[in-house]
Amino acid sequence: MITANSPRPHPPLWQQALRAAFSKPASLLEFLELDPELPELALSRVADFPLRVPRGFAARMRKGNPKDPLLLQVWPRAAEDAAHPDFIRDPVGDLDKLGQGGVIHKYRGRALVVATGACGVHCRYCFRRHFPYADATASRSRWQLTLQRIADDPSIEEVILSGGDPLSLSDDKLAEFAEALEFIPHVQRLRLHTRQPIVLPERIDQTFMDWISRGRLDKIIVLHANHANELDEAVAEALRPLSALGVTLLNQSVLLAGVNDSVPALAALSKRLLACGIVPYYLHMLDKVAGSTHFEVSEHRAAALLRELHHCLPGYLVPRLAKEEPGQPAKTLLSW
Repeated sequence: MITANSPRPHPPLWQQALRAAFSKPASLLEFLELDPELPELALSRVADFPLRVPRGFAARMRKGNPKDPLLLQVWPRAAEDAAHPDFIRDPVGDLDKLGQGGVIHKYRGRALVVATGACGVHCRYCFRRHFPYADATASRSRWQLTLQRIADDPSIEEVILSGGDPLSLSDDKLAEFAEALEFIPHVQRLRLHTRQPIVLPERIDQTFMDWISRGRLDKIIVLHANHANELDEAVAEALRPLSALGVTLLNQSVLLAGVNDSVPALAALSKRLLACGIVPYYLHMLDKVAGSTHFEVSEHRAAALLRELHHCLPGYLVPRLAKEEPGQPAKTLLSW
């Protein structure tokens, strides 16, 4: 029995690690032994999209290097303030397809649920960095509406939990939602889109393993790593039990200028993914969200990179080059 004087249970390790994440630019620079006066570290305004970097992820960055590929993904550079007419707040047309209960139904047979606005890390190229999460997520109080929408559409065979990052939610909430999906006969698969196991491998703990292993639904986890340096041994160890359970592990990365726009970087990423039991699935062109112009790589350059990658890797290690275009019935695969 829990009484008023009972000690509060300790939060799981992953939540403790998340609370300890860097949120002040100066603290991150001090940890990385970087001079804040360096021109390439000039800051953007961060009030609307603050810095957030787990300490374990920061530890994989090379100290003293302002061009470290992991740092470039999370550092709020002054270039974010550059406006461009092609870079907008809703680049993939989410809001046009957003329904009640946080359900986005763009593609046949699949429905995406915006489960939360929280993330373990704030990636500066995030295509939902301007998304109205406060009004549009499938919060626990709205789950009945979310589940009813899914139940009312027999064409939906797969439910995708996205965000934000769905693994920012507690395991009891995730388990409750997954168990409710079990009672919808036409739903066959549950897919999680998450970066959390990459930036915060502590997230894959026994409590998570317990619920993900239950039920009739096929489980797919689509991870998000952009550079081989993100996939240290802690990440590999966290993911191995999932592979042993038969959970399908896929990766989708984003082609980012200065981060992974070279054949050596892309080849190293694919090889490291395979070593971690992850299939290199998609290489996305940048979604043109306001604030990300400095990350853009042209389609011509992307195609050239994929051709070269194909010459040095077996086919199963070459991801599909794709972009998302609002109003299209599927992702657009780009020829190379």
